[in-house]
Amino acid sequence: MKEFAEQSSLASEAYGVVRQRILRGDIALGQVISRRKLAAELSMSFLPVSEALLRLEIEGLLESRPRAGTRVRIPSPEDVQGHYVVREALEVQAAIRFTAVATPGERTELKKLAARVDQLSQQMDRPLYQTVHQKLHARIAQCARCPALLDAIEKTHALASIWFCVMRTPKPDDSPTRHQELAEAVCSGDPNRAAEEVRRHLAVAVDRSMEVLQPYFRLRKATGRTFHRSDKRLRQGPLDLGQLH
Repeated sequence: MKEFAEQSSLASEAYGVVRQRILRGDIALGQVISRRKLAAELSMSFLPVSEALLRLEIEGLLESRPRAGTRVRIPSPEDVQGHYVVREALEVQAAIRFTAVATPGERTELKKLAARVDQLSQQMDRPLYQTVHQKLHARIAQCARCPALLDAIEKTHALASIWFCVMRTPKPDDSPTRHQELAEAVCSGDPNRAAEEVRRHLAVAVDRSMEVLQPYFRLRKATGRTFHRSDKRLRQGPLDLGQLH
């Protein structure tokens, strides 16, 4: 039992390290992960590392191929569109519940947070923007007072975080106050207005995601269902994607 507990603890540690690197963009879309190198870096055996990568694969963050290895999963266009269908269903429900149960203090807090997100969107610190942006969407779900809904939303945001790392800058014609507009609608007390604004907000997000992920869609198609540890394009990530445009 003691040995099992230790292996479980090591697997959780490896899971946390790799997941955080993926969500920060330190490990790029399509980049191959070497179990051997990761185990050596973390001073672990293969077993906990393999358990951690399997967990991330189940969550949709990684993909594996026999005799090829494991890499950060490259989405298909259908993956992205399906992701936003699910997000819309979840976040519309969270916004509707927010209009009914959020306190005045929570509404004020949300508006301030939205203003902060819009301010950061114009700056170059994309990791900070990503963190605060996720906090905004999570806060709407938290104030909806449905833990299961919050958990589902946070899981969908993990995938979006990987794709977001590709977006170095906001789209030029994005509204500079788009998150404040979202917060105003959600805080209005009108469930129909809140739901419609969430749909509009996510429609912009899916269009932007589909646009910036085009090179990765082509990379996915080019590699098909096989990829190799020795493939420089996959190991180097977005640095080589210019040749695919």
